[in-house]
Amino acid sequence: MANCDLCVVRNRAICSSLDAKELEALNAIGRTRTIQPGESLIWEGEDSVLVANVIDGVLKLSTNTEDGREQIVGVVYPSDFIGRPFGGTTGHGATALTEATVCVFSRRDFDAFAREHPALEHKLLERTLAELDRTRRWMLLLGRKSASEKLASFLLEMEERLQPPGCAWNFEDAGPRRITLPFSRQQIADVLGLTIETVSRQFTRFKNDRLIDLPSRRDVILLDRQALIAEAG
Repeated sequence: MANCDLCVVRNRAICSSLDAKELEALNAIGRTRTIQPGESLIWEGEDSVLVANVIDGVLKLSTNTEDGREQIVGVVYPSDFIGRPFGGTTGHGATALTEATVCVFSRRDFDAFAREHPALEHKLLERTLAELDRTRRWMLLLGRKSASEKLASFLLEMEERLQPPGCAWNFEDAGPRRITLPFSRQQIADVLGLTIETVSRQFTRFKNDRLIDLPSRRDVILLDRQALIAEAG
């Protein structure tokens, strides 16, 4: 695996709590892997055999309903941790939406390492609680917000989570900001619990109201962040 000191998400990942010697030991039990769009890293319902840090790219977490439909239940970004440490089966699959680079560990090796390094266990707990908070916010978004509020909230989250590794954007800056979405319109609809027609109408309205510009199907320029915040409720 590449030297951890060169990792672009080093200061944001769970391993940021480790010193140089501990990083060297962690480096020895991991490997870097590149996965292509549509390629799965973890499969729903299987034993937890690996965990991973996302270095670059975006992956979706999804589950299948009884009638065979896919439901996207989460998205992971650079510096996020995926997998289920300390055993059990995985409740969802993890599949690349874009080309992604991940730092992969055998779950058993990682569990043993974490038990010997309380600072890493503490980071895992912090990440788990943060994920719980995001899940609660997402439940509010899906259950109570209108279509326009959902899409505005989604775009603001994408802006925050898709910032380049090692870059800290000033979100108070009201200037235009371009993001490339890792989702198709249909996937956005699936994530937000809307129809693709509704998503397309809301994109068109946001563009006509000068909240955003749409230079391509995947690229979005946020023209008026404060107006989007107001739209998100």
